[in-house]
Amino acid sequence: MTLPVALYVLLILATGGERIVELIVSKRHAAWAFARGGVEFGQRHFPPMVALHTGLLLACLLELFIVNPPFIPALGWPMLALVFASQALRWWCIASLGPRWNTRVIVVPGLPLVVRGPYRWLSHPNYVIVIAEGIALPLVYTNWVTAVAFTVLNAILLFGFRIPVEEKALKFAVAATPA
Repeated sequence: MTLPVALYVLLILATGGERIVELIVSKRHAAWAFARGGVEFGQRHFPPMVALHTGLLLACLLELFIVNPPFIPALGWPMLALVFASQALRWWCIASLGPRWNTRVIVVPGLPLVVRGPYRWLSHPNYVIVIAEGIALPLVYTNWVTAVAFTVLNAILLFGFRIPVEEKALKFAVAATPA
């Protein structure tokens, strides 16, 4: 059984729509954090991160229409399941952090670290999800070039910039929390 190209295009567009919803939620949460004395870290890496994630969606479509890869059911269906699982897990992260979740790195001094939901087991569960989704979304329709390019660029951004910024912010949060 094959996945029609039109449904894959709808999946990419729906993912883009979901990202817009994330940005709306993030903006509301940023206002909440700043109203409580929130401190932002790593502002410089945010525009490249947005560009990379936008590029992922555009590259999925470009590779689809330029290369015209086949849909391989043994690859595509499991990758589609992983895409949907990634979305569910992402919203579990968002729900676990509540108004403290953000696409930016903002810490409200004095609040204890969140240790519920997936944060019981991992410091950065959303990045595991982003890595999985960045591989799975292109591979739903065998877009190998996009999957590899995004994975490499995302690894550079995450491990070279974003995670070190978050670790710095977490240390600040712990130091600013009353004992």
